[in-house]
Parts: sequence; C-alpha cells; structure tokens
Amino acid sequence: MVRKRMAWVLLPVLALVFTGCPKKKPEPPPKPIVMESTPVEPPPAPPQEVAEPVDVGGDVVEVDPLDSEDLREVNDAAIKMGFNPNIHFEFDQSDLQEPAREKLAANARFLLAHPGFSVTIEGHCDERGTNEYNLALGDRRANNARDYMISLGVPAMAIKTLTYGEERPVCTESDESCWWRNRRAHTIITGRR
Repeated sequence: MVRKRMAWVLLPVLALVFTGCPKKKPEPPPKPIVMESTPVEPPPAPPQEVAEPVDVGGDVVEVDPLDSEDLREVNDAAIKMGFNPNIHFEFDQSDLQEPAREKLAANARFLLAHPGFSVTIEGHCDERGTNEYNLALGDRRANNARDYMISLGVPAMAIKTLTYGEERPVCTESDESCWWRNRRAHTIITGRR
C-alpha cells in the first residue's frame, strides 16, 4: 500500500522531470515608435536691392553698403532690405507670437542670403520684476528667437545671445505702451564670419 502511494506521488514528479515546466511564450517585440515630424523649410530669399552707383572721377562705381566696415551702416542697409531688429513679447512671456515669427523669418532669409554676417540677439524686459528674474526672462526671449532662426536654417555659429533684462530700456515711462516697447528681443548684425 505504501508502494502504491509512493507510485502516485512519484508519477507526477517524474512526469515533470521528463517533460519539464511549460515554457513561457516569448513576448512579441515592441512595435516601433513612429514619430512624424514636419521639416521646416527656410523661407524664400528676400529680393536683393541694387547698390546705388557712385560717381568717382567720371567713373560710375557700384557701392554695396553691406561691404562697409562700419557695422552701423551695415545694419541700416540691412533694415532697408527687410531685416527686422525688434520683436516684442507679451508681459512675462518668452514664447514667439506669429508677428515675431514673421520678422524672424525675414531675418533668417537675410542671413541665408548673406552668409558672411553674424548677429547678436539681446533679450530685454520692462521694469516690472526683480533684476534676477528679468535677466532670466530676457535670456529665454533671446534664446527662443535664436532657436527659431536656427530651425529656419541659419547656422548656430552665426547667432550669439545675451540678456540685459530691464537694464537697457528704449522707453522710461511707466505705462503699457512703453513697457511693450521694452519687452523685446533686439537683433543686431555684430560681425562677419
């Protein structure tokens, strides 16, 4: 009787030893994640202005103001060609609104058409807020403008940023129209590459 009981106990154990435990089915490989992105195409190049001829002792010579060594003259000429030095922001914001994007796109077109120039984007704020906060906000504004221009194809090495916070206002009255003028990212041609 004891042998019969042992047989009934050993029989399932032996069956497991010879057949093994059921194997787990392998998990199917994860499905690949497909991320769709829309490439940003650079805006079309701006129309080139023709330099005004200059009379030099009877000979007419074409003068390109962008060839000037004086960066003030270069910036003035660039503005006449569609370069936009200022974009503005809402109070306590650093995100780019559509009018700012359009102006930055024009700047990107100019820089792509004139690849020898480099620019600096300055971040500015109005007088409200602490100095530290406004310096950080100005930095975000300048970097958002920079990142957008890079997304349009302008080389990163062509753009530097810095922040002035509230330290360099263009208007000193304490009202919304003045504050709006101070909440800006100011782009200026600062050199040649």
